[in-house]
Amino acid sequence: MDARLNLYVAHRSALVAYAERVLGSRAWAEDVVQEAYLRFVPASEAGQDFDVVLRPLGYLYRIVRNLATDWARHLAPERCYEAEEIFDAAIATSPTPEQVALNRDELRAVASALAELPERTRTAFEMSRLEHRTLREITTELGVSLTVAHELVHQAESHCASRVAPKLALLNSGRRPPAPASSASRCARLR
Repeated sequence: MDARLNLYVAHRSALVAYAERVLGSRAWAEDVVQEAYLRFVPASEAGQDFDVVLRPLGYLYRIVRNLATDWARHLAPERCYEAEEIFDAAIATSPTPEQVALNRDELRAVASALAELPERTRTAFEMSRLEHRTLREITTELGVSLTVAHELVHQAESHCASRVAPKLALLNSGRRPPAPASSASRCARLR
């Protein structure tokens, strides 16, 4: 029985993944694999030698497959009801084509705003918001203090918000945004 237990333990996670593909639920797959083990062990206790089974791993997989198929058959009516609920919820939350277009425009505006930033500020923002790195990691990477790292991320967020909000307001109103000012005219306004 130790050999069967060792085989089961060594391949348990793969068996669960195998059953999950059939059932579509990790919880049900866990139950199927547990039941498969209970059916796998008694074969040796009933006088069947472990060595008699030519491919014990294949035998265990067959038990899991058969049980998962049986469970799937019995759970089919319940799954149909759940599928209808999931489908209805997906339809209710699916974005409209207008929302998709607005989201794409917003993403372009953010990308454009990020391109206007100094490299260090952009890098701090990308590390924080896109790579989900901590301020401590940013300080180490950029060689700045914690306060400076926080300020860089905040500046980038403020800059993006200032560029995105007006464009979205114009897009919602149906007008075209003005052409971006050249760097020379921006510098002249700052003086």
